[in-house]
Formats: sequence, C-alpha cells, structure tokens
Amino acid sequence: MRAPGKVNLCLLLGPVREDGRHEVATLIESVSLADELEVVGADGPGDEVVCPGVSGPNIVSRALQGLRARGWEAPPVRVTIDKRIPVAAGMGGGSADAAAVLRMAASLASAGLPAGAVSELAAELGTDVPSAVEPGLVLGTGAGELIERRGALAPHAFVIVPQPHLLATADVYREADRLGLSRGAADFSSSAEALSSTRGGGGRLAPELIINDLAPAAISLCPPVAEALAAVGETEADVALVCGSGPTVAGLFWGEEGYERAVAAAAELVRQYPRASSAVPVRQEFGIPLRK
Repeated sequence: MRAPGKVNLCLLLGPVREDGRHEVATLIESVSLADELEVVGADGPGDEVVCPGVSGPNIVSRALQGLRARGWEAPPVRVTIDKRIPVAAGMGGGSADAAAVLRMAASLASAGLPAGAVSELAAELGTDVPSAVEPGLVLGTGAGELIERRGALAPHAFVIVPQPHLLATADVYREADRLGLSRGAADFSSSAEALSSTRGGGGRLAPELIINDLAPAAISLCPPVAEALAAVGETEADVALVCGSGPTVAGLFWGEEGYERAVAAAAELVRQYPRASSAVPVRQEFGIPLRK
C-alpha cells in the first residue's frame, strides 16, 4: 500500500479552545511523496509493525490496536513500513501510514469492522489522520480533525526539501504560543471563512491564502528552515512555504509546466539539500497521482 504525505497549502492558527488545543483552518493536499507499506500474515499470535530506521512507538501499532478493540477479526498481520516521507517533518508521514492501515481494514468487509469505526478511530489517533484516509485536497477545521473534501485545484507541482532536523508538532505549537502567533477571534474567523469558500474547481488558490501561521515558530526552533525557504525562493517557485509544523520546506509551481519546473528546481537544490525531490498532488481515489 502507498501512504501519501501531505503539504498544508494554508494553515491558519486560531485561539486556544477550552480543551487546550488551537482552533485551526487548514487546506491539506496529499502528494506523491509516499511511504510504502507491506502487509502480510504475522508469524506470531499478534499483530506486528516493523519500520526499519525508526525507533520508538509507532502510530500504526495504535491503529491496529484500535481496530482490534472495535471488533476487527482479520488474522494477525505484520506491517513493514518503507519510510520515504521525512520523519517528524510536518508532512504527516506517521498519520499517512496509520490511515493506509485503516483503508486496508475497511476494505475487508468480512472482517467484522462496524460501520463508522474507521472514521471514529482516525479522529482518535490524531488530527492529521482523518484527512489522510482518503488522499486528496481537504479542508480541515476544528483542531484539524473536521474534514471536508475539495475538488482539484489548477495544475501544479511541488519541490520538497527535507531538513536534517526533527521538530515535534507539540514543541512548535508551544513556541507559537510563546511568540503570540495565534490570530484574534475576528481575524481568524474572517480568514477561515475565506479559506472555506475555496472549492477547487480547477482554479488557483488565492495568494493571500497560501500561508502557514506556524512558520515563524518552526524557524525560531530551527533557523535552517529560513535558509531553505530562501533557497527555494531563488528557484522558479511561485511560493515557498513550510510544510505543517516543519521543518520540511516546499516550493509550489503553478501551471501545466509546473511539474517540469519542480523537477528542475529539485535538480538545482539537491546539491545543497541531498533529499530534495519533486512531487505532484494525488487524487482522492486511493492516492493515485494526478500525473507521473
């Protein structure tokens, strides 16, 4: 299975809610930079998750545990994850992996999974998981877990520039609080309303909506992010932006020729950033690239 990463084309940071989380409005697009998961029968009595090169607890294990708790009766599985999406980099790699496993479980109708279990578990696992269950372009509101599907935007492509650094999302939000980056209620409401009116339909996203309110916090914690943004800005990218909570940086290239421009930018940037690569949006239909 493929588990597409994501780019936040817009991330608006609102006031803190009663539950301690921030209100957000974000436009999330799945991209062709994806992890690959292999699922086979497990040798032992329980599910196994193997992710070479990545230590510590894995959200995929939590996804499997949640599925079992909700009555999933498939035989034990062994999930091996080939990581292509940068880890702790703002591209939702772990969430994408968990979402891929949820898609797999939902496709096995005979395995006893109740209706609605996947969406319920996705929201429980984390705010980035619901948007990744059906890859595509989505609007996320609430704390990011309330998802509305959107149609495709005008043709475009990305250059993705990972950093040799890790940033924990919780740390970036704490830094955003320290820096006072949250929008006031009125500003957030009006900006979120403008973003929610974006329906895709083959048009370009308004330039003023291509913004990431968490970017200054990511730069504060990881100053090389600013250098990467400048490097992407020196290519033909129409916009340089921070992916999610960072530190990955992306360049957006609009137009039918956007893919070719993104490939050229990646070839230029790879001398300074060895993991730089081009990427394209993926459709909602099971993460199929818009173009190869």
